[in-house]
Amino acid sequence: MRLLAIDTALEACAAAVLDTEHGKVTSESLPMVRGHAEALMPLIGRVMQQAGVPFSGLDRIAVTTGPGSFTGLRVGISAARGIALAAAKPAVGLTTLAAYAAPYIAHDDKTVVVVAIDARHQHVYLQIFGPGGRTLVAPRIASVADAVRAAATGPVRIVGTGANMLAAAWPSREPVPMLVEDRRAPDIAWVARLAVAADESADSPKPLYLRAPDAQPQDAARLPRR
Repeated sequence: MRLLAIDTALEACAAAVLDTEHGKVTSESLPMVRGHAEALMPLIGRVMQQAGVPFSGLDRIAVTTGPGSFTGLRVGISAARGIALAAAKPAVGLTTLAAYAAPYIAHDDKTVVVVAIDARHQHVYLQIFGPGGRTLVAPRIASVADAVRAAATGPVRIVGTGANMLAAAWPSREPVPMLVEDRRAPDIAWVARLAVAADESADSPKPLYLRAPDAQPQDAARLPRR
C-alpha cells in the first residue's frame, strides 16, 4: 500500500508518503503555529517528488482531524479531500489524540498513555489510553484539574502540548508520571502507519473540534433586514 498522510492540526505542517511494500517512509515536517495554508501544498509536492510516487499511484490519503486549531484542521482536511477526489482514492481521518498516543502504545502497550492538548484557558483536549491501546477516557475537553483527577490513577505517561500543564498540577500524593513529553505535534510517520489500518468505508474526514469556536457571530451588531 502507498498512502499520503497530512497533518496541520497543531504546531506543524507535515506530510508523509508510506510505502508498506518496501517499508519506506518519506516525510517532511515544518514547525509552525500559523501559515499552514501557504505551506502545505508545496510541502506535499516535495514529499511526493522525493518518494517518487505520482498521486495516481496512491492507495489512500489520510489526515488528522483534530482536536486542534480550527484553521489548521480546515486546511489539512480540505487538502486531503481535494487530493482524494482528484486522484479517485479514498480519504481517511485519524484523531490527533490517537496519532500522539500511537508510538508510545507501540513501544509499551501496558502502561497508560494520557494525551493532553492545550485548549487554552486552563483546559485541555484529553484522551486516556489503557493497556492494549484501549480507551479509558474518551476524547473530551476538560479543565486541567479534572484531567489530572482522571489521569492520576497509577503509572502514566503524559504527551501532547498540554503535558506540562498536567504535570504542573499533578498531586504530590500520586506517583510522578513516568514520562512527560511536550510534543508540539504528532509524528507524521505514525499518522501514516495508523492510516494503514483505518476503515475506508467511513465517511469523508470531518473535523473533531470538541468545543464550539471562540469567535461567535455578533448578532447584536447586525442590521435588521427589510
